[in-house]
Amino acid sequence: MISRRHFIKKAAAGVAVATIVPRFVLGGNGYVAPSDTLYIAGVGVGGKGTSDLTGFAGSPDGKTKGNPKARIAFLCDVDDRMAKQSRENFPNAPYYKDFRVMLDKESKNIDAVSVSTPDHTHAVISMAAMQRGKHVYVQKPLTHNIWEARMLTEAAAKYKVVTQMGRSEEHTS
Repeated sequence: MISRRHFIKKAAAGVAVATIVPRFVLGGNGYVAPSDTLYIAGVGVGGKGTSDLTGFAGSPDGKTKGNPKARIAFLCDVDDRMAKQSRENFPNAPYYKDFRVMLDKESKNIDAVSVSTPDHTHAVISMAAMQRGKHVYVQKPLTHNIWEARMLTEAAAKYKVVTQMGRSEEHTS
């Protein structure tokens, strides 16, 4: 017969082992839980947007391999010609022409938004994404003036989102 004390000790030891063992051990190599996947929407997916999304996807050619921690979930661009490469790289990502329509329709399926559009639209798109509780990565320049920058700073705090401004880098041989 097992005493209550003995049972509780064994149960506590089992729970401790389960919380210490990393999740990937239980799920096999390369296991990424769906809740650990970041669903990214790209707005402005040509030019610099192409390389930003490729970087987020975590593979040199922009194709998702295995179970990446970041998934390019949606694409948005007003210029079909500029979006061609990203649409080929991420064929399963629905494509939109208007970021407002995409954010309204897909908000619940998006964790973060990458903004690589012409400079004069950065602040507007970033604000729209933050107002929906989305984290934002935006290419430089973030804004055209200090007032816009302050508004985005206040919005990031208000909506409790993480934001980052990127920059283009030139690679020399």
